[in-house]
Amino acid sequence: MSVYLIANLTIDDRERYAQYEQGFMEIFSKYPGELLAVDEGQLVLEGEYASTRTVLLRFPSRAAALAWYESSEYQALAQHRFAASHGSVIVIDGLS
Repeated sequence: MSVYLIANLTIDDRERYAQYEQGFMEIFSKYPGELLAVDEGQLVLEGEYASTRTVLLRFPSRAAALAWYESSEYQALAQHRFAASHGSVIVIDGLS
């Protein structure tokens, strides 16, 4: 069953965040995931949404998502994201 990783981020430092973006695909492409969407022009239909960027990734399993996210390579790169933005990252199960 597929799982989806959703990142809702507010970018505080675009220059520093660009360092994260530059290295993202090189690392991500080593894992069995798919980048489905990246959007900074979200259409909010209900409620409040303060994030400036939403990212949607799909993985074949929770183990695959965590293998990428917890890898030393990604965690080293993510330090740029941690320093340049704040928000939440969640993993949800897809429907079977």
